[in-house]
Amino acid sequence: MLLTLFYGVVKGLREIVKKKSLEKSTVTEVLFFYTLIGFCILLPDVGEVTIMAPKFFALVALKSFVIFVAWLCGFRAIKEIPVSLYGLLDLSRVLFAMLLGVLLLKEVLSTGQIIGMCLVALGLAALRFEDKVHALLQGGKRAEEEERREAGAGSPAGAEKEKKGHLWIFVTLSFLSAFLNAVSGTMDKILTKEISSADLQFWYMLFLLLFYALYILCRKVRINWKQTAKNGWIWILSILFILADRALFVANSIPDSRVTVMTLIKQSGCIVTILGGRLVFKEKGIGYKLCCAAVIIAGIMTGVM
Repeated sequence: MLLTLFYGVVKGLREIVKKKSLEKSTVTEVLFFYTLIGFCILLPDVGEVTIMAPKFFALVALKSFVIFVAWLCGFRAIKEIPVSLYGLLDLSRVLFAMLLGVLLLKEVLSTGQIIGMCLVALGLAALRFEDKVHALLQGGKRAEEEERREAGAGSPAGAEKEKKGHLWIFVTLSFLSAFLNAVSGTMDKILTKEISSADLQFWYMLFLLLFYALYILCRKVRINWKQTAKNGWIWILSILFILADRALFVANSIPDSRVTVMTLIKQSGCIVTILGGRLVFKEKGIGYKLCCAAVIIAGIMTGVM
């Protein structure tokens, strides 16, 4: 539980660092260098790595591909939406992981975990009504302002609707990323029963690096190598990633660990992300998001207790 909690806090910091790194570089540049640096950090431990059976190579490659797609979706989303909102949307992986834990690993949910899952779903659903709550708190001023806009020039209202439409595209990408990360987490639990955490991390990172290299070559993506290499946020991101993943892999390798409980604990890092959105990026609506987070954290604690 302590290893998983460490992962959660570092994960919260990572979301902030991701958005900072994307201010200076493109999504593809950050992803490739992020993975490359992370893999280089692992090279000193190459002596501990073994040659696995072919079926495990195939499964690790599949896990890497799942993360490859998840990161493309997640980084694209976090570049365009507030990091505090992304941190909350990412909590949906709790629901996905618990479902996968029940369906694939035959884990049985306790009454507390079912209640916790419902609270998590409630907290996520409440995000949909953020604008309406703000309008009520402001005594309907927001609604009046919208009416004035529509009564005047039609283009501002249309632009606002278009902006919201684009926002939901990135919200959908966030949910897709969360689902794929939940799939990856379930695969971690399955794989670490058969292979060591060092083997999993090394081969998974190698396959991931190859996937991003192939993506760049096939899509003929232009990379500003010199400028990206100077982006210090990517280096910090890579170090945090390796530390957090190693802690998580070790936690997964412990026989008594359970995906359902671990997934709940990991999401405690959302508080770090929400507060970082306010302190680092001066985002608004943090109070409402903290209320949603409180409901979700209550669900997490209910599921763990």
